[in-house]
Amino acid sequence: MKIRTRSSAIIGTICLIGSLALGSASADEPAAPQQAAVALTEVATAQNPIAGAAGPDGTVWIAERAGTVRVLTDQGLGAPVLDISDETTTTGERGLLGVAFDNELAHFYISYTDLEGTSTIDEFAVRDGAIQPDTRRTVLTQTQPYENHNGGDIKFGPDGYLYIALGDGGAGGDPHGNGQKLDTLLGKILRIDPAGAEPYAIPSDNPFVNDPSAKDEIWSYGLRNPWRFSFDSGTGDMLVGDVGQSEWEEIDWAPANSKGGENYGWASMEGNHPFRGGTEPANHVPPVHEYDRNGLGCSVTGGYVYRGDAVPDLKGQYVYSDYCDGTLRTLKIENGAVTGQGDLGVNGGEVISFVEGGDGELYVLGLGGSVSRIDAA
Repeated sequence: MKIRTRSSAIIGTICLIGSLALGSASADEPAAPQQAAVALTEVATAQNPIAGAAGPDGTVWIAERAGTVRVLTDQGLGAPVLDISDETTTTGERGLLGVAFDNELAHFYISYTDLEGTSTIDEFAVRDGAIQPDTRRTVLTQTQPYENHNGGDIKFGPDGYLYIALGDGGAGGDPHGNGQKLDTLLGKILRIDPAGAEPYAIPSDNPFVNDPSAKDEIWSYGLRNPWRFSFDSGTGDMLVGDVGQSEWEEIDWAPANSKGGENYGWASMEGNHPFRGGTEPANHVPPVHEYDRNGLGCSVTGGYVYRGDAVPDLKGQYVYSDYCDGTLRTLKIENGAVTGQGDLGVNGGEVISFVEGGDGELYVLGLGGSVSRIDAA
């Protein structure tokens, strides 16, 4: 997670997320897609906004890192509808890290690190658009060996299952080798069914359910710190922004018809490059896009494929950013390959996350406090 000032984030990149494609261009570099004219409209300010989700009745819910959740209105953010600030800590890269609604908007989920640093997923029932505190239950927990690389993003996929992103456990260079181990949930994206059992069920078609040496919850692995991931609401494809160690940031892609089991390479690989003399795994799935840290970037912030109506020229393009650079950039991805790269010409500051509203419009969260919507210029 990205939790520092600009200067400290640049210095401490081994604990953070990634950087933008600011390396030198080449003759093989994809051409820029149709350039969309956009503006960032600040719609609210928050205390360290960290994540968000589309809620009931067209609302957008915003999580603040210290433990509060507030609903965005035309007047800004309302009073907290949930407050777990006495149950989490903001030391290291901890805190309230992710929120999600199930596809029926009947349950609300929070992803946070508790006071001991354990990654925790809790569920609340939602009735008439309101959280029901007395229905709270813990779905999943995972102990964390260090204060960084907790991941923490959560999303429901088009299949109705809950996907959970967990980092490799922290420190630097994956000292425990968690990225490539299948007997731990760390360094993975998980896929579970919270409604199928208590506390959850394992989907029968998860890729490792018949492997006694692997955790059944694992959907994909070989990830360092998959800080933000998303599903394309138009195609169902998954896109993951995985934070690099010191040289390369990457965005990973999986098609909607994926059966899971993708190995994105960490810590044998950093992007397309062997890490510290590592050997590329035979089943390595290379990133759809990578960029180096020769520019101002240090920590990739994964975003969404834009499917809104406000900016027609932006439709179908993946919008992402970098915590240290802040520029909003785009990728055009066709059949798992980048066919165009763009720069929207606007800067969101210390971009920590994106939020997709129920109408497909995108919001940009700056850790310094800004909640902005991407509008047509």
